[in-house]
This record gives sequence, structure tokens and C-alpha cells, in this order.
Amino acid sequence: MSERYFTPEEVNALIPKLTELMGAAMERHREATTLRREVAEEQERIRMAGGGLIDRRDWKARAEQLDGLAIEVRSLLDEIRALGGVTKDVELGLVDFPGVLSEVMGGEPVNLCWKHGETAVRFWHGFDEGYAQRKPLP
Repeated sequence: MSERYFTPEEVNALIPKLTELMGAAMERHREATTLRREVAEEQERIRMAGGGLIDRRDWKARAEQLDGLAIEVRSLLDEIRALGGVTKDVELGLVDFPGVLSEVMGGEPVNLCWKHGETAVRFWHGFDEGYAQRKPLP
């Protein structure tokens, strides 16, 4: 986790870049998930048929494509981490930023929780809580 604590305004300033990065990561993740499912279905079909010939070039190309997608997702998530965010869920597009609630709320350290598609960070949760425990910022 970052040593830095963010204000909601600082996270909001990052949202255009976060939207771009997380949107790309989510798309590559979906592509990889689809490809992985197709490969597994093909493997099961071959197994159920008692074996069969496979196009080794096609299998190698699929494996390389999966590797490439995984590398792209990791790179995009590394960029989010470099901004100070901690990706919690790629499918949902969840990113937490360590922050501190206002003095009115006790000044406690929390996670400022942003979800892809939100135009501003509007929720927080404790470090020992998750997305389901999000609470509105004051």
C-alpha cells in the first residue's frame, strides 16, 4: 500500500486517467477470460472424443495471445499502482486509495473507493472492509 494518503479531490483529479487505464485493463481481462474459456472448451471436447489431432500452431498462437493479454493487464494495473491506487477487482473496475476521513468523521485512515464508471470518488470503507461495506463520503 502507498505511504501517501489521498484526499477525495486528489483521487477525483486522477479519474480521467484511471478511467482510461481501468477500462483498458477490464477489456483485456474480458478478452483473456473469453479466450481461456474457449481453450478449455476445446480441450474438453477433445478429451470427450477420446483424443484428436490439434493444430499446434493455433494452440501456440492462443497461448501467446493469452500471455500477451496477461502482460498488458499487469502493465495497466502497474500504472494504476504508480498513481497510488490499489486495484481490488478488475472485473468490477474497483480501485482503492488510502485516505483520511475529515476531522468531523474522526480523521481515521480509510480506503477511498472508486469504481470504473463513477465520475467522482464518493465512497469509503475501512482497511479491514471491502466493497460491500462502502459508505458515502460526508
